[in-house]
Amino acid sequence: MNTSYLLTTLDEAYDKRSWHGPNLRGAIRGVTARQAAWRPAKNAHNIWEYTLHAAYWKYVVCRKIAGGKRGSFAVEGSNFLPRPEELSEAAWKQDIRILETAHQDLRYAVTHMQSEPSEKLLHLIRGAAAHDLYHAGQIRLLRRLM
Repeated sequence: MNTSYLLTTLDEAYDKRSWHGPNLRGAIRGVTARQAAWRPAKNAHNIWEYTLHAAYWKYVVCRKIAGGKRGSFAVEGSNFLPRPEELSEAAWKQDIRILETAHQDLRYAVTHMQSEPSEKLLHLIRGAAAHDLYHAGQIRLLRRLM
């Protein structure tokens, strides 16, 4: 197992320099609460929801690595959580902190794996990085549509 490679992959997709352009953290950099809450259509997801959605799936992968209990995510619910409940900069910053914490928790779990991870677990870890990049692209597109 190459823990360093897994961490680099996660970090490039989330907040470190990468060849492909903006990563997830870069995609939300400078976004205001009002921008994060904007929807291109009535039932479409917004930047805020994509941000918390990415945090939720980091939490899921972390939980699978560390064996944590279900239902311990920072916000009640799963997958896509309707946002914003309150349109304020403070609420938006709080949800960005949830994303940051989820990323740090995932890094910690990968760093401290007790045994060689299964192929399924490696697939989930690599998938978490791909998931960040996928939603970074959607967020960049939403920013252009605004």
